Amino acid sequence: MGERKGQNHYYPPDYDPKVGSLNKWQGTHALRERARKIHLGIIIIRFEMPYNIWCDGCKNHIGMGVRYNAEKTKIGMYYSTPVYQFRMKCHLCDNYIEIKTDPANLDYVIVSGARRQENRWDPTQNEQIVTETKEVQKKLFDDAMYKLEHGAKDIKAGEDAKPVLGMLYQRNSSVWKDNFEANSRLRAEFRATKKQIKQQDDKDKALLAKSSLDISLLPESENDRKMAALMRLHSSKSIAEKDRERREAILTRPALPSTSTGECSKKVKLVSAKLESKSLGIVKRPSSVSSVHALMSNPRENSGVSEDIAVKKPKLLLCNYSSGSSDSD
Repeated sequence: MGERKGQNHYYPPDYDPKVGSLNKWQGTHALRERARKIHLGIIIIRFEMPYNIWCDGCKNHIGMGVRYNAEKTKIGMYYSTPVYQFRMKCHLCDNYIEIKTDPANLDYVIVSGARRQENRWDPTQNEQIVTETKEVQKKLFDDAMYKLEHGAKDIKAGEDAKPVLGMLYQRNSSVWKDNFEANSRLRAEFRATKKQIKQQDDKDKALLAKSSLDISLLPESENDRKMAALMRLHSSKSIAEKDRERREAILTRPALPSTSTGECSKKVKLVSAKLESKSLGIVKRPSSVSSVHALMSNPRENSGVSEDIAVKKPKLLLCNYSSGSSDSD
């Protein structure tokens, strides 16, 4: 493809081969606009973000793999390896991000304009192959005994990993023994999941249309179901309906208290308790309605009873003891 493009360059009639290449004769660079700052040692390249970062200007997340038109500049050397710095503009704001290479650690370092999202881990924790450091490599080259011990450790690690590798091999052979069956099973699971997602989407759309809302609904949880069940226990009546029921209850309630035997007995017990508290300790608490009535009919015959007892006599006469009781006046 490159040869075809090179052969299809248009050479004008006044072109002089003694000048040099076609670009030199036209006074342009092969990279055109990407080399507009070539006199400053800057070239425009297509840079891909090496890891996840946070922009310092807009505080937004920029994922790994996002591409930018970056200005590439050589800023130094690490032994015989050049160190480059890349300057690019955030696509979400006007902030500029600068990143440089780190040949010593085989990594990239953020100079300014952003901060790295720390999601690194130790590769030895998930049994990844870790390359030897330069110190270990130098020691392996110089120390024969250390090289022998290192080789023994590698052999032991390989023997320990054989059972796990055998289990993985057996599992893969059993699962993918029949490719058609495995593919059919995966497609069936995919269709079932897709059907559930579609049903949930239809249910959410119906709920949003009923509520006249335009928001995204989150999936239900057990806590949401409990809260909804508790909300059903509360009354759904309006304030006007509650006021109307309260007025009807007040209108239908009798104006006078009930004169049943039970209520009269409660009143008699209450009055007897008051009399006992006001007495001088001679009068005992009445044990029945008839004894209280007899006490109130002859208040002056009981020594130690104050005159206040006679005043409270009409209150006991309000009760009708003849209805539902064996005692009568």
